[in-house]
Amino acid sequence: MPLPRLIIVGALMLAVTFIASQGLATTRFEYTLAAVFLLAVFIFVFIRTEAGLYLVLFSMLLSPEFAVGGGVLAERRQIVLRLEDVLLVVIAFSWLAKTALNKEMGLVVKTPLNRFILFYVVASVMATLLGYLTGTVKTAAGFFYVLKYVEYFIVYYMTVNNVRDRTQARRLVLTAFVTAAIVSVVAMAQIPSGGRVSAPFEGEVGEPNTLGGYLIFMCALAGGIALESTRFQARLWATTMLGLMGVPLLFTLSRASYLAVLPTIVVLAVLSSRRRLMVSCLVLAVLSAPLVLPAVLPKPVLKRVLYTFEPERGQATVRLGKVAFDPSTSERLIAFEQAFEGWLHRPILGFGVTGFRFMDAQYARTLVETGILGFAAFLALLWAVLKSGLASFKSLGNPEERGLALGFVAGTVGLCVHAIGSNTFIIVRIMEPFWFFAGVVMLLPVLPASTVPVSEPGPAPVLRYSV
Repeated sequence: MPLPRLIIVGALMLAVTFIASQGLATTRFEYTLAAVFLLAVFIFVFIRTEAGLYLVLFSMLLSPEFAVGGGVLAERRQIVLRLEDVLLVVIAFSWLAKTALNKEMGLVVKTPLNRFILFYVVASVMATLLGYLTGTVKTAAGFFYVLKYVEYFIVYYMTVNNVRDRTQARRLVLTAFVTAAIVSVVAMAQIPSGGRVSAPFEGEVGEPNTLGGYLIFMCALAGGIALESTRFQARLWATTMLGLMGVPLLFTLSRASYLAVLPTIVVLAVLSSRRRLMVSCLVLAVLSAPLVLPAVLPKPVLKRVLYTFEPERGQATVRLGKVAFDPSTSERLIAFEQAFEGWLHRPILGFGVTGFRFMDAQYARTLVETGILGFAAFLALLWAVLKSGLASFKSLGNPEERGLALGFVAGTVGLCVHAIGSNTFIIVRIMEPFWFFAGVVMLLPVLPASTVPVSEPGPAPVLRYSV
C-alpha cells in the first residue's frame, strides 16, 4: 500500500480506537463486547474482503434475533433486529471504506440488473416519501423497510464487486450449501415436536413460510446441479442435499411453498439437457399423483393441503363456485381485492411502503404500496433477473456452473409463485441468499479460472451481455 494511503489508514484506525475507548468506558459490559466484536469485524473485512462474504453467508439463516425496546414499529409487529442486519451494515461500511482507498476496485460494477434495481429503489423511496407527506405512512417503519430493500442489493453488489475467479465462487457457493445443510438438520430436529418447522433463531413464534421459500430456492439450485453435472460425485452430493432439504420443506406445512414446487420442477425439466427424460418422468408423476401422494405423504402434510378447502364458521370465507377456502387462504384472496381497490385511489405511487394495511401477498402489497410505477419496476426487475440468469445458463460450458444457473432460474420462478401467498421478495432470510446467488450467476460467464490473491482484488469484471 502506498505511503499516503498507509498514513490515512493509520490515522483512521487511531481515531476509531480513541473514540471507541472513550465510549466503551461508559457503557454496559454486553454493549462493550458487542462494539468490540463489530469493530473487529470491520477491521477484519477491511483487510480481507472475502471474509465479509463468508460472514454474510453464515449469518443469513444462522444469526439470532433480538427485540429492540419491546415496542411495536409497524404492522402489529415488534421491533426485531437480527445479528445479520448489524453485520451486513458493518461489512458494507468496511467495504465502502476500502473502495474509497482503493480506486481500482470500483464501487458498483456494471451489470444487466443495475438500472432495474435503481428504478425499483427510486420508486419505493418516492412512494414512501409521498406517504409521509400525505400521512399514510405514519411511523419510521417505512424508512426501515426501504432500507431493508437496499440491504438486499448490497449483498448483490458485494458479490459482483469482490468475487474474482471461479475457484473463489465455488468456495462461496459451497459455504451457502453448508449453511443450508445446517439449517435443514436443525429444522428436522423440530419434526418430532409435532409443530411446523422453521429456521433457527426465529424466536418463540417461527416463520415456516420463510423457511419454505428458502428451501424451495436452495432445492432448485441443488436440483439444477444434479441434472447438469456429468460427475458422479457432484450428482450424488447434489441429490443428497435435495433429500436433506426436502424433508424439512415438507414439514414447514407451507402451502405457498408446496404451490411453488411444481413450476420449479417444470422449469428444471424443460431447460435441462436431460429434458426428454425429465418431462417424461414429470408427466408420469402428475398422472399418478392422485393415487401415489395420499399414500406416501406424511399425514400432517396431507392434512395441511386438504385444510385449504375447509371453511370455518364465523370466519371470512371466499368461494370460487362451489369451492370454499379456509380463513388463511380467504384472507389472502381478500387482500388482493382490497389492494386493487386501494390502488384505484392512488394509482401512480400508492400509499407508500407500510402505508396500507398488512397483507401477506407480495404482488398485492407492492401494487398498493408503490403504485403502478413501483409495481412495473418490480416486475421489470424480476424479468431482468430471469433473462440474465437464462443468458448465463446458455453461455456456460462447465456442467456444474450450468446446473447452478439452471437452478437459479428455476428457483426464481418458484419464488415468483411463492410470492402469491407470501411477502417473498422482502423477507430477509430468502432475499439475502437469493441476491448472493444472483451475483454469482451474473458473474460466472466472465470469471477466469483463477486470478491474483483475493485479499487485494483488482478491477471487477464487466458484464457486457444485455437484458
